Amino acid sequence: MPEPRSPRAAATGGASSEGRSHAAAGGASSEGRSRLRRHPERGRDGFDEVAAVLDAGVVCHLALEVDGWPVAVPTSYGRTGRTLYVHGSVASRTLRTARNGVPACVTVTLTDGLVLARSVFNHSANYRCVMVFGHARLLEGAAKLNGLRAITEHLVPGQWGYARVPTGQELAQTSVLAFDLDEASAKVRSGPPGDGGEPDAELGLWAGEVPLRLVALEPVADSTGPVGTLPPHLAALPAILTKRLAPPGV
Repeated sequence: MPEPRSPRAAATGGASSEGRSHAAAGGASSEGRSRLRRHPERGRDGFDEVAAVLDAGVVCHLALEVDGWPVAVPTSYGRTGRTLYVHGSVASRTLRTARNGVPACVTVTLTDGLVLARSVFNHSANYRCVMVFGHARLLEGAAKLNGLRAITEHLVPGQWGYARVPTGQELAQTSVLAFDLDEASAKVRSGPPGDGGEPDAELGLWAGEVPLRLVALEPVADSTGPVGTLPPHLAALPAILTKRLAPPGV
C-alpha cells in the first residue's frame, strides 16, 4: 500500500534521501543499502535517532539466507555504544550461519498507530523502525559476557546483578553475536493522514489515528516453586518499560 507523506515531515520541508540516510547511518555511504528510497523525508538524522529506536524496542528480527532460503528470526537484543548484540543456542542453524560472516540484516520496529484516511489508498501506520546491515562477529571470553550483560540489562535493567550469572557450561551452549552499527538507518512516521487537504476531505468521512501501545503489566510470581521478595528493580519495571515503549512525547 502506498504511504502518504507525513504531515510532520512535510512541515520540515523534508530532505534528500542522500542527506537523511548518510546521517542516520553514522557515516555509511549514502549510496549503500541504508539509503532511504521511499519516503526519505521520514528518515531521522544522526546516530542518536537510530539509538533511540533500538533502545526503545525489546525484540528484533535477524534476517539472512540459510540453506538457500531467506529466514527472519525474532530474538531479544541489546546495545552498547555502536555495537548491537544478539544471542541464542549454539545449535541454532540461523546463528551458526550468521557467525560465518554471511550478509545479514537486523530490524527493530515499534508500531505506534493505525492511520485511517478517507480513502483506502492513503491508509498508513505510525511507526519507528531501524534497519541494520552488516556481518556478525562471534564473541568469546569477556566480550561474550559483556554482550549477554547488554542484552539482559536492555530487557530488564538491574537483572544482571540480581540473577545468577551463567556457568561455564551454560556459556558453552550459548552463542553471542555482535553487529557494528556502521550501516543503519532510522525511519519514523507520526501524525494524522495526509489527505486532509485533498478532494477526499470533502467526503465527510471520519479520518484519524488509532493509537497502539505495548504496555508492561505487574510481575506475576512463579507458582511452581519458592520465590523471594519482589526486588525494587522488578517492581519498577512495568512503569519503566511502558514509558520506554511509548512514542516520544507520550
